[in-house]
Amino acid sequence: MRTADFYYDLPQELIAQDPLEDRSSSRLMHLDKMSGELEHTDFKHITKYLKKGDCLVINDTKVIPARLYGHKKDTGAVIEILLLKRRENDIWECLVKPGKKARPGAVISFGEGVLTGEIIDVVDEGNRLIQFHYEGIFEEILDQLGEMPLPPYITHKLQDKNRYQTVYAKNEGSAAAPTAGLHFTKELLSQVEEMGVRIAHVTLHVGLGTFRPVKVDDVEKHHMHSEFYVVEEDQAAIINETKKNGGRVISVGTTSCRTLESASKEKGIVSAGSGWTEIFIYPGYEFKMIDGLITNFHLPESTLLMLVSALAGKENIMHAYEEAVREKYRFFSFGDAMVII
Repeated sequence: MRTADFYYDLPQELIAQDPLEDRSSSRLMHLDKMSGELEHTDFKHITKYLKKGDCLVINDTKVIPARLYGHKKDTGAVIEILLLKRRENDIWECLVKPGKKARPGAVISFGEGVLTGEIIDVVDEGNRLIQFHYEGIFEEILDQLGEMPLPPYITHKLQDKNRYQTVYAKNEGSAAAPTAGLHFTKELLSQVEEMGVRIAHVTLHVGLGTFRPVKVDDVEKHHMHSEFYVVEEDQAAIINETKKNGGRVISVGTTSCRTLESASKEKGIVSAGSGWTEIFIYPGYEFKMIDGLITNFHLPESTLLMLVSALAGKENIMHAYEEAVREKYRFFSFGDAMVII
């Protein structure tokens, strides 16, 4: 299976640069995963594709303002860092630009010294381990100094930080938002519950691997970056009960999907617990847990496009994407949505 098989031509103007004022007013494409038939509507009508006894699984991770700009203490050179994952205490693995000026021993000052970081090691792919020093609470300092780590294809500045968070974001730790959930409002979630659909929470802290391109020609040789996930006992019980009763488990986003598939050791049963996942889902994968997926439109040749192709079939997905381009859907993080059931 070749990476090039997942290429499609996307006009630049279809990449959404700003979130819509009303989250639920984005467009929604329904793809029947069996027949490949398509239907067009708005996201506020998502309830049309749900039924009593289903379970929606959402990822309640919260994006941290992980992009920081500082200066090297000795030279004053401007340094940009992106927090990727907390290793221990106040040591973080970070992406640093420019890397040439960020050698072990270098000290970076942020916010006129409110926060300082010493580079202590260089690890995989040139990422740096940085030991931070500060007084007070790290998260509060980060909220004061940091910026939302928007994906590289979004060039507009985000006016409201909360628009890159889901309305149910709770557990801090992501470097990127689980964007399929951005379409839900609290009112729409209430409607979903009122019709007898249960909502279960999982947590997967989204890493930058989400945006990394597949650099190998052979799909099977691609290696996924690891991401931390948690499935609580009571939430696993809701999901397992749904399956047992013949209901459908519908994942809100590829992150919830990857969490459920990682935590399901056998078909139809998800296990509570936490851990790191490197699961890579591409055509040929047999799903153990999910029956449907709500998702955005993904980058050409990306692992996420491969995941949705595994669920609905590559031909169905590529046809749906051609239709989305033709109909001028908005693509990627702030774009429109697709429901695959």
